[in-house]
Amino acid sequence: MAYPKRLLQDDESVFLDLKPHWWFFGKQILTGIPLVVGFMLVVATFDGDAQKVLLWIWGAASIVWAIWLAIKYFDWNFTYFVVTSERVIFRTGVIAKRGVEIPLSRINNINFGQRVFERIIGAGDLSIESAGKDGQSTFSDVRHPDGVQQEIYRAMEEHERNRASWSSPTIVQSAPQAAAAAAVGPSIPEQIDQLAKLRDSGALSAEEFEAKKRQLLDRM
Repeated sequence: MAYPKRLLQDDESVFLDLKPHWWFFGKQILTGIPLVVGFMLVVATFDGDAQKVLLWIWGAASIVWAIWLAIKYFDWNFTYFVVTSERVIFRTGVIAKRGVEIPLSRINNINFGQRVFERIIGAGDLSIESAGKDGQSTFSDVRHPDGVQQEIYRAMEEHERNRASWSSPTIVQSAPQAAAAAAVGPSIPEQIDQLAKLRDSGALSAEEFEAKKRQLLDRM
């Protein structure tokens, strides 16, 4: 079941939408193996009334285990780890719900941890440090946490580029003003100074210099 789109903000896109790794069912798997072995031992070792009694006990234990597995499955099905263009979202729970949301702009650091067995099966823990009262949030049974770490960093980079592009219209608006300022040219005192250099170099006579100087002064 994908993360509900109605819970996303306007113009918010999804980078990752993950369910927990299958090791989320680790306890159910480890307890299911003894049930199978126990059934095989009862069938192979006992017979008659003893076998029937043991099979009834095994059947009752199997029903309890199946109910436990079903509850865990519903918990898995309603657990989301989502990375969007704005935030990291974690939600879990069927009836009683719990959620964590971390804006990308507030993430300071991302760490992951994997034991040897978790590296083999591609699972692990992910810790996100953020600026806020919670400080650090840790998520277990994440699929390929090293890849998720890189994907979050990629989302953060794109988020920063989008924020920079939002502020660019201010720069675009100021560009015509800068061009207009450049088109104004030198001030009147600067032009008089240039004329004086031309007079000193002999390009202008003293009379021409004085005439042009009066024209510029009249424009002030």
